[in-house]
Amino acid sequence: MTNFPPPVLWIAAATVLALLPTKVMSADYPKAIPGDVVDVIHGTQVADPFRWMENIDSEETRAWVEAQQAHTSAFLDGLPEREAIRARLTEAFDYDKHGLPELIEGRLFYSRKTGLQNQSVHYWREDREGAGETVLLDPNTLSEDGTVSVAGWSVSDDGKRVAYGLSESGSDWTTWHVMDVDTGRVLEDEIRWVKFSWASWAPDGSGFYYSRYAEPAEGEALKDTNLNQKAYFHVVGTPQSEDRLVYERPDHPKWGFGVGVTEDERYQIISVWEGAGSKNGFFYRDLGKREDGKVVELFNEFDARYSLVANEGSTFYFVTDLDAPKKRLIAVDVENPDPAHWKTVLPEAEGTLQSVSFLSGHFIAQYMVDAHDVVVIHDREGQKVRELPLPNLASAGGFGGYQDDTETFYMTTGYTDPGAIYRYHVLSGESTLFWKPDFPVDLSAYETRQVRYPSKDGTEIPMFITRRKDAPMDGSVPTILYGYGGFNISLTPGFSASTAIWLELGGAYAVANLRGGGEYGEDWHKAGMQEKKQNVCDDFISAAEYLEDAKYADRDHLVIYGGSNGGLLVGACLNQRPELYAAASTAVGVHDMLRFHKFTIGWAWQEEYGDVEEPGAFEVLRAYSPYHNIREGAAYPPVLIETADHDDRVFPAHSFKYGARLQAAQAGDAPILMRIETKAGHGAGTPTDKTIEAAADRYAFFLKYAR
Repeated sequence: MTNFPPPVLWIAAATVLALLPTKVMSADYPKAIPGDVVDVIHGTQVADPFRWMENIDSEETRAWVEAQQAHTSAFLDGLPEREAIRARLTEAFDYDKHGLPELIEGRLFYSRKTGLQNQSVHYWREDREGAGETVLLDPNTLSEDGTVSVAGWSVSDDGKRVAYGLSESGSDWTTWHVMDVDTGRVLEDEIRWVKFSWASWAPDGSGFYYSRYAEPAEGEALKDTNLNQKAYFHVVGTPQSEDRLVYERPDHPKWGFGVGVTEDERYQIISVWEGAGSKNGFFYRDLGKREDGKVVELFNEFDARYSLVANEGSTFYFVTDLDAPKKRLIAVDVENPDPAHWKTVLPEAEGTLQSVSFLSGHFIAQYMVDAHDVVVIHDREGQKVRELPLPNLASAGGFGGYQDDTETFYMTTGYTDPGAIYRYHVLSGESTLFWKPDFPVDLSAYETRQVRYPSKDGTEIPMFITRRKDAPMDGSVPTILYGYGGFNISLTPGFSASTAIWLELGGAYAVANLRGGGEYGEDWHKAGMQEKKQNVCDDFISAAEYLEDAKYADRDHLVIYGGSNGGLLVGACLNQRPELYAAASTAVGVHDMLRFHKFTIGWAWQEEYGDVEEPGAFEVLRAYSPYHNIREGAAYPPVLIETADHDDRVFPAHSFKYGARLQAAQAGDAPILMRIETKAGHGAGTPTDKTIEAAADRYAFFLKYAR
């Protein structure tokens, strides 16, 4: 059972900082003195007044950050409803959350977070009625503040060992360790400087494959560019210095690798990614012809996405979007790989094919139809056997396992549904409830509707709106409009305890399925990337206009929110239509579109955004870059800019620079606040208490200005 999560990747002038007050609202906030950096890019002068903030560890930057956070904390703590919201969020998070189990050699492995634990605890138990569970790893014991999290988890095929990666303070860097399941003993193995990689066990359990980068220079770990990843094999019980190099490509420094072995142990497989794009390569070695034999580059043109499902002998099954924007399942005989001999097992359908599992001779296919899930089971020849009943407007996930497994597990969830986990019997089609949470908030008064609205160019965009069933249609309901719109990522219905409290507070939650996502396949994605990125902003702005016109929320009650690429979206739309929103929050956003490629894994986003070194791409990026399109003297609505000091995915200087420039440009009385979380990263592994605090701040801020 092998999984390769996607990766899902001029001269600065010194300046002087003065913490001088500037009157822009009822309280003063720290001011940053702008520098005089001006770049000339393709003949165009581009000012970068806060370039000095890219040195995030300088005394000047640290002083500014501390002053900003002190000011923001004082402001947010003074909001009258903030403490009551925090208390109610705490009550809502106080329930048991259960992860999907893995069934391996008669043992169930799963994670569970009880009550208000900061991190999920990992367990195992025998798969029989009445079996007691055993704690394998409790990361809550690894740090006093809950900021050490499990970022990766891989069980050996015999169920005897577990490899797990630990992340500190939300960093993408992980250090991997090995534990013996029967004794719970942590072995001496320590694998460092791993990022964007999984651990894939050899079938005999002797060790595992992983990929890593070179150790960064001292002090550069959070911003160093991640290039020249190499794949290794680690033998359990040996030091990392003895790990065997499996594959590297110094001629392609941007390539990254996921390495494993097929279940029949015949092939070593190498999935090759380059950046965060939706295309990849796929190579293999035939181990029957010596493990150190020739690597065969089966797919090396990076012309499409190829996701391996399984193999039967030399026949490999792939989900691909080659000649099928909504994807199809193909069978490729690697002994006769010419495309003329490929067989389409599941042709492109109306819904977007998200993933396929192959269990007991059946293909379990997950489709996305109008941004919610449909699951269909097919036989080996691709003939439909049955459709799995799911709740309306729901998402489903899971269906993992080994090819000879007769059972698997899956989860369903929705915006007003905390979800449930089911055991699925592949041959009979029977689903039995495995676990259902006891969520402490009554959600019966709320419903989710799916609407459609026209974007600026007439394209129809779907949107989910969740609110009270009896909420008035007069525009008076405080409404969060959330969007992402990028990297082929789809926004399907999902549950959030914090969103449930926003609904209980009288709010509504709208999620727009913008172009740039994957809801309708690769064509939908391409319609919102590179030179077409403005389509995403148009879709989001049109969503705001629709909510006002349809009387869901007028501009005095509408707030916008997005994170990462969605933070970029919020920043761009704030610049383009500031009058549409009562307030906004941009979290860990990409705000400097002319320098994003210079830090951490930012270079990997060039396929999505474009390469500033190309004149045409520069013009596009410059036209919507949030940092570069702030208008001096404009009246912006209240803005809460959220970032974290250990974000090594989106470098925090994006938010520092954007916030400083927005504060300097603001002509109105609305506050521009910087919320800078400490010992946190891009979001993964955030402790429960930090999640609650951030949501309380955001909701109190929104309610102050949106009702």
